Amino acid sequence: MCNDYEQHIAWAEYCRMMQSLALDIPSHQTELDLPQADDIRINDPAPIMRAAGNTIELTRMTFAFPPSGPKGGPVFNFRSEGRNFGNSKRCLIPASAFFEFTGTKYPKAKHRFTLNGPSFMAIAGLWRDGEGNKASTFTMPTTEPGPDVAPIHNRQVVVLRPEDWAAWIHLTRPEPELLKALPAGSLAVETVREGTG
Repeated sequence: MCNDYEQHIAWAEYCRMMQSLALDIPSHQTELDLPQADDIRINDPAPIMRAAGNTIELTRMTFAFPPSGPKGGPVFNFRSEGRNFGNSKRCLIPASAFFEFTGTKYPKAKHRFTLNGPSFMAIAGLWRDGEGNKASTFTMPTTEPGPDVAPIHNRQVVVLRPEDWAAWIHLTRPEPELLKALPAGSLAVETVREGTG
């Protein structure tokens, strides 16, 4: 499942998208709040979008919840089916693409998924406050794969259409309507690295 994504969103594009959706950006935010990265992986800091009063702010958090037990690993993906997120802290993860990998030997084949139409995507996310002096963290809910992802992987992150961003942040619609794969043809995929087997 998704443990690597790309963030190459231009600040001007971000502002245009937010304006078109009537989502206010805090006046103090700038392009410095949306740093670009070729690969954002588990335990990397990255920007997320969350509600802040009447605005949607960008704030930096660490990718993946900490392990739930001494033998567990970081929780970077979170199965969404059958869960209620009304009491959860919801966010959006701005991304220009996400990656999935196939193969059994390193390096695995790397497949890059982008959203057809809009200039960038937002992945549904959940966030938690950090404990003590630790940073706040975020994870990505997953769902059954849609037709664009199924040939590559048996699960996928939830890519939300821009018109659904506010509905997820404020949970104004039932989770099953939002946390689902997009229709066929919504995502484009290209193999950016061939694997060794």
